[in-house]
Amino acid sequence: MRQILHSKIIGEGKPICILHGFLGMSDNWKTLGSQYANEGMQVHLIDQRNHGKSFHADTFNYDILAEDLKNYLEHHGIEQTILIGHSMGGKTVMQFACSYPNMTRKIIVADIAPKFYPPHHQTIIDGLNIVSTEGLTSRKEVDANLAKHIPEIGIRQFLLKNLYWEEKGKLGFRFNLKVLKNKMEEIGENISNSDSYNGPTLFLRGDKSEYVMPNDSPIIKSYFPNAVIETIDNAGHWLHAENPKQFFSKSVLFINQ
Repeated sequence: MRQILHSKIIGEGKPICILHGFLGMSDNWKTLGSQYANEGMQVHLIDQRNHGKSFHADTFNYDILAEDLKNYLEHHGIEQTILIGHSMGGKTVMQFACSYPNMTRKIIVADIAPKFYPPHHQTIIDGLNIVSTEGLTSRKEVDANLAKHIPEIGIRQFLLKNLYWEEKGKLGFRFNLKVLKNKMEEIGENISNSDSYNGPTLFLRGDKSEYVMPNDSPIIKSYFPNAVIETIDNAGHWLHAENPKQFFSKSVLFINQ
């Protein structure tokens, strides 16, 4: 029996699916999701496997993540959709569009390119691994322990959104740390498909981010010949959170074209 990804669905209209990044969850997109819904869209905020409230599994690569999305769409009776993906979610969206072009109307890829990225989340993973949430009775305690390993308050706040009560008196993280720790190479892998997607494609990059650089244009165009690459001002890798107004205006313009 196929396992179906967890999601929150808001609004009515043409379907649009949004996929979060590594260690994120669908809730990260709640505010922007509501704005898309107000524009007459049915917004699917999706938790990818080993994240949020979706199922945990040992297998984790972009072919599998794209298949999860295909199973999700079939389960919900969606024949074709617009897709937005950030970072790891952007890789899933790219893989899906190349593997299942007939199910894809348009894609928006947020601050990631179709190329290999060396593992660079090790400090965060190590910090999370050292911080045992067992016996910690408040978010404040977990934050204080995380701060010893991850000084950036913004990153800690992002991670702490994943905290929940596993049972009375026991906090845990929603993401599957054990599997994700062992799949760090897979997170940085390029999409595996040698095919291309010829549909409408928008790449949005943060002007302060180094994830998508000007010399990435040829490789982007090799997979997505009709890709348009635009820059979000005053934003790093979390461009949708750092400049949501511009992210929304550029993405909605593209969606409605």
